[in-house]
Formats: sequence, C-alpha cells, structure tokens
Amino acid sequence: MTYLLAGDIGGTKTILRLVQASAPSPETPVILKTEFERTYSSQAYPDLVPMVKEFLHQAAIDAGHAYDAERACFAIAGPVVDNISSLTNLAWSLEGDRLQVELDLDRVELINDFEAVGYGVFGLAAEDIHTLQAGDPDGNAPVAIIGAGTGLGQGFALDTSGRPLVFPSEGGHADFAPRSELEFQLMRYLLDKHQISRVSVERVVSGQGIVAIYQFLRDREFATETPEIAEAITTWERQTGLSTKTVDPGAVIAQAAVGCRDRLSHKAMEIFVSAYGAEAGNLALKLLPYGGLYVAGGIAAKNLDLMTSGSFLDAFTHKGRVSPLLDRVPVHIVLNPQVGLIGAALRAATP
Repeated sequence: MTYLLAGDIGGTKTILRLVQASAPSPETPVILKTEFERTYSSQAYPDLVPMVKEFLHQAAIDAGHAYDAERACFAIAGPVVDNISSLTNLAWSLEGDRLQVELDLDRVELINDFEAVGYGVFGLAAEDIHTLQAGDPDGNAPVAIIGAGTGLGQGFALDTSGRPLVFPSEGGHADFAPRSELEFQLMRYLLDKHQISRVSVERVVSGQGIVAIYQFLRDREFATETPEIAEAITTWERQTGLSTKTVDPGAVIAQAAVGCRDRLSHKAMEIFVSAYGAEAGNLALKLLPYGGLYVAGGIAAKNLDLMTSGSFLDAFTHKGRVSPLLDRVPVHIVLNPQVGLIGAALRAATP
C-alpha cells in the first residue's frame, strides 16, 4: 500500500485528502481509501506548504501515528504550465519541484482543476452519477467531459489499459452558435452590452451566462422582475472586481426557476439548459465519446430537475441527419462535488 496526498486548491478554500492506494495493474484498477481529509481557508495561509504540513500533523494526531506520503497531486483553479501555477484569486505561486523538496515527497504534480475532473470520472461510483441517456457504451472509445460553473470546461479522456489519459481543452472559448431568433437576439445583446466582436459559448453556458440571459430577458421586458432577484443582481454588480462576493445571482435565478415560481428566471434557465445541451452535443459530434459524456460542474448537479426535464437531452441530440450518432452516446450528470479531488488522487496513484 502507498500513501498519497490529493488536493483541490481554490482561491477561497482548499480541500486536502490523504489516501491509501493499492498498487495498480492491467487487470485490477487502483483502489483508494481515504485516511484523513480537511478543508482550509486558502486566504489564511501564505503558501501551500505550511497548510500541508499542518494537515499531515493533524492526520498523525488523529491516527496516533505519522503517515509517510510518497506522492501528491494538487488540482489548481487556474492555468498550469510546466508544473507551475500562479492562482488567479490567491497570492500563491506554486512550483511542483519546490513543493516536492519542501514537503519531502517523491513527486508533486500540479494539474488544472478541470483536468482533475477528467481523471475523477474514472473513479466515480454508481451513486455519484445520474444517467440521462444509457446509450451504447464502448470502453475503447473516448470519454468527453463538459462542465459549466464559473466558466465552461471541456476536455476528453482515453482509458488505456486501465490508466486514463486526460486532455483538457479551451473549447469553452469557441464561438457561441445561436439556434433560434431569440438566441440571435441574445448574441446581439451581448455584443452590444460588452462592446465585443464575438461571443464565446462560455458567455452563455456558465454561471455568468445564466445572469446574462436573465438580464437580456429583463431588458427586453419579457416579464416583470421580482424585487428579490433585482436586489441580488444589483448587489452582485456592485461587487464587480472583488475576489469574494456575498451573493451568487445565478443560483438565485436557478432557485426561482423551480416550479415556474418566477417567469423571468424560468425562461432564463430554459434557454440556458437548452444551450448547455446543444454545446454538449457539439462536443460529442467532434469526439463521438461512446465511452460516455460526463456533465460536471456545480450547476448541473444543483439543478438536476431542470437538467432532467428533457430540454438538455433534446438539444444534445438535435443535430440533423447525424442525430442518430448521438443517440448512442451515454450521457451522465456528475453528482459528486469532489470529483476533482478523486481525480487528483487517481493521478497521484499513477506511477
């Protein structure tokens, strides 16, 4: 057995996990057992090293013995180049080689948080996913991952003899493709509002996209705005540029949409879910991921009723004469919010 460190590092909080890993083999997948886990305020530490040392000290006290961890993998909410990352919303500069020396480990690997999600889907249990479409699974085919949250992550993976290879992408920054007169109007609204020359799909399919769609409908006077949501959006707009916000207007809009409690919010989420499904279908057309398409990110799991209402899957498969190809793709919503932490652990377990 080998002890490994996994981490999910964000600007606000960091989750660290100590796991025991079995030795992987072509016949047997690696088995991970969580030994200790803690969540820390990222802002309370000047660097990752003192946090990890405190974590290992707490783990030793809890177990009554020290753990000799060998390797670590940390998922970073930001770009990683040559095993080096500077976090977007945190004054940390992390270098894998430095962390390896200062933490006395055999290897430290830094990966982007969405890449970690790609690894994590291979470690999910049946209860960690909700299947929208069973499809016709093929274990030798690619796996696609898409996830709307703060932005829109996309990538794909290949399972090579039980050892996944994950390839992140910048697909969320591809062009938004309107499919109706209303979506064409939405695109024109965003072009004018932000004084830009193109609209990326991420501006529509993300948390910020939910707010943008709502504002578009509000400004077009689709329906009357309720005071509760108006206050949430006004507060959020006043906090533009701050690293920490006290309100998530996208979540407020999504909650108000449940059961058609608010007509404006319901229409906004209807457009969002359909655009999400269409973009997932675009990704599937490019990859033919008969190994499965996994919808990650907090928005899908927190709005399962909206995601399973039918409009996501209708838009996903609505691809003209090649639509039957997408009927075969297994489509799953990831319910486990710690999929990235699972992925970091699986990556650390890879020799």
